Amino acid sequence: MNRLISPATPDRAAKVGLWASAVLSMAILLFILGYIVIEGISVVNIPFLLGSPVLSGAKGGILPAIVGTICLMAVTLSSAVPIGVGAAIYLAEYASDSVVTRTITFGVECLAGVPSIVIGLFGYAFLVIYLGFGFSILSGGLALMAMALPWIVRTSEEAIKAVPLTVREGSLALGATKWQTVSRVVLPSAIPGIVTGAILGIGKAIGEAAVLMFTAGSSLLMPSSLFDPVRALPYHIYILASEGISNPMAYGSSIVLLAMVLAINLGAIAIQAHYGRHYGRN
Repeated sequence: MNRLISPATPDRAAKVGLWASAVLSMAILLFILGYIVIEGISVVNIPFLLGSPVLSGAKGGILPAIVGTICLMAVTLSSAVPIGVGAAIYLAEYASDSVVTRTITFGVECLAGVPSIVIGLFGYAFLVIYLGFGFSILSGGLALMAMALPWIVRTSEEAIKAVPLTVREGSLALGATKWQTVSRVVLPSAIPGIVTGAILGIGKAIGEAAVLMFTAGSSLLMPSSLFDPVRALPYHIYILASEGISNPMAYGSSIVLLAMVLAINLGAIAIQAHYGRHYGRN
């Protein structure tokens, strides 16, 4: 029987199967995006983008939600990236294989699996109540940090480890210290991977309406400080859809949220290309 089957047949079958999987994945993505755009594009216009919500969001615009979402992402990135990259540098460059290192790695992996509702409840109890931040952008951003941190740590660690050892040895041979080598040689070469981790982290975090529900609040007013409550776009979409206030407005808000995520990803691609050209890494 085996003699009747050409050796190239399994190879062709595998190639067709993999190609079909890729096409199916792209088709599912395009179907979801197309459905959302068709349902919501009718409400997306300048007044919708620059106006304030009316009747709990059933009419009017979503500018306060857009501004609040951007502020939440800024707080999340500014807090998660330094901590995550710092932890990744320690694990990749300074830590030896020990019980402490394995415990830190295990803790980071466990944090990635914590349900968002649990993070939200913790943020409510610790940030909103205990620290007294109240329902605010600061509380929501710091709670989302816990969602983004594991992705940044793990991706940044792998990016740093991927820098060739010869690069480190060349820097040290020229008289550079360990920190100079890490900060001026290793980190710039690892920036494309670090940026990827940051984008994965923020993409994971910003869509978690459960976290924002318990920490950021649900104000429809324009925020003026980090201590103001805000209704971020994911929670705004949840309220519009779950309470049946306005499905077209919910789909329109979804289009704006997707456009924001796309803009962040395009920015990340530009950063990766810039550092890839300067440091010869793809």
